[in-house]
Amino acid sequence: MHTHHTHHTHHTHHTHHTHHTQLSSGRPLSLPASAIPDGCLPWSGEQARRWTEALPPRWVPRWRRVSYVTGLVAGAVLMAGGLVLGAGLWAWAAVLVALQAVWLVVRPEFVRVCAPVALALIVVVPGTRWEVRAAVAAGLVLVWVAASLRAAARRRQREVAVAAAGGVVASSPDGGVPLGRGRFLGGVGLVLVVGGAVTVAAGELWGAADDRLVATAVGWLVAGLGLTVLGSGALGRWRAAALRAAPVPVLRVLARENGDGDTEVFAADDVAARRPLFVVAMAEAEAGDGKGEDDEDGAEDGAEDGDEELDAFLDRLDADEPGPLREAVLHGAPYDGAEILLVSAATEPDGPPVVERSTGPVLPLSEGAVRRLFADRERVRARERRQEELRDAVVGAMTAGDVRQWRAGGVDRLASVVMALWGLFLCRDWFADPGNGFWQAGLTEVLGVLGAFWLAVKSGWRLTADRSGLWLRGLRGPRHIPWDDVRSVRRESTRLRLRWRGDSWTVSAPYWGRLQRRWGLSHPYDVLVAELGAMHADVLLRPTGESGARERGGPLWPLGVLLALVWTAAVVWVAAGLSR
Repeated sequence: MHTHHTHHTHHTHHTHHTHHTQLSSGRPLSLPASAIPDGCLPWSGEQARRWTEALPPRWVPRWRRVSYVTGLVAGAVLMAGGLVLGAGLWAWAAVLVALQAVWLVVRPEFVRVCAPVALALIVVVPGTRWEVRAAVAAGLVLVWVAASLRAAARRRQREVAVAAAGGVVASSPDGGVPLGRGRFLGGVGLVLVVGGAVTVAAGELWGAADDRLVATAVGWLVAGLGLTVLGSGALGRWRAAALRAAPVPVLRVLARENGDGDTEVFAADDVAARRPLFVVAMAEAEAGDGKGEDDEDGAEDGAEDGDEELDAFLDRLDADEPGPLREAVLHGAPYDGAEILLVSAATEPDGPPVVERSTGPVLPLSEGAVRRLFADRERVRARERRQEELRDAVVGAMTAGDVRQWRAGGVDRLASVVMALWGLFLCRDWFADPGNGFWQAGLTEVLGVLGAFWLAVKSGWRLTADRSGLWLRGLRGPRHIPWDDVRSVRRESTRLRLRWRGDSWTVSAPYWGRLQRRWGLSHPYDVLVAELGAMHADVLLRPTGESGARERGGPLWPLGVLLALVWTAAVVWVAAGLSR
């Protein structure tokens, strides 16, 4: 069964895509009439168009993807360091200014309160050059204006959605399910706040004055990000609780799961799924099982069912195609940053309606965002077509042998060298001036030891296929993965990912798609994916022999220990030279 499923995923990608297209362009999966509140109106395309037109101007930044926010956090680090070292601001004041850019995208509610405070600090802090004050003040005013525009757009969107509902409201269908929204973010936020506080307290351990200032600023920034996560969790929980406190507006819509596992919502008459209105992360609302200590068999069965559901979910993500279009009822007026609840048709035949709660804010899609979304999907399909062509060529030339091996090659060694140089760059300050104290020497040693074991795996991994399955060489030795447990193998951008039942493994290396296509070259990861995917799909192409210990390779931890000892010797040698 697993073999057939993987064959479908890897070798009939176009058929899989056509299947979903037919579902999307034909009749969506129907929602039982009993799950639709009385008088609930469909959200028409015309009403949805007015909702999207209420978005703020294009120049106002909004949440797009995790990498976008990661870049903003990196920019906040640089800005905070520059304001501390270059402008002479207090560390916490510099962090308050730098976080405004992050908050504008993630939580603009915070900007409207904190930006005026940061502006006042810039004005009153002595010793700051006037040109720095003017530039930072102008930036804070611009950020505050953008946050105000987002707030106004949210009000307009909510008003349009409430009007589209026509006054029809309904109570939440998950009233008896415990509300878990915000718990995970609360835990992460507390960890970040504590970590930031420790970093601030340990700032005096750094030797140089500039290092102390930067360490203190980084500590305040980590604590500020922790408070941001805490505030986001609390705000999301408060909005989710409001959906259950009283009846809320309801609308009939269409929904489907996209290739990233999030939910796209469409107007009720957009049966071709041409224009998603917004994207939101959803999770099925499940009541507590109420099991006692004696119900161990039931707990084990539930765990097995949960593992199977997780594997099925990851299989859908690996397919990288949207799921079937389903009829749904949207509870709560949607707007940028809102929390919602969906009651949608089940994907299984004769299954009960599925109740899902948002686990993140509603992210509206502008016209430009929709164009980029479909362009990204077309690039994914083009990549899959190229991978399928390579797979067909590989299958045509493959014959079953005794044992097949893949191992780290030139691209992996290149990545190892680049990461090693990057690690040396991070630790260059201590090697140049090792008198900065024990704290920095200890951190340098820890980073070097961790990097040594990472380099050992990066440059020494090996994957061996025989008739019993795969053998993955790692730090503790080769790990056996039976063929029936293998779920998928894919190359995603620069990353190779092998997934099997209950676990996965990834490795990354440089990838230059355009240059490789121009020169007619195939990336080693693409060849591995093609060959291993063919073996997984076709039993006749699998190796017929049994691999030995020499072919599988030994543990990589001795290489990691050797590299760690070399690094430790260098650290001790530099420290000993200083003591003389």
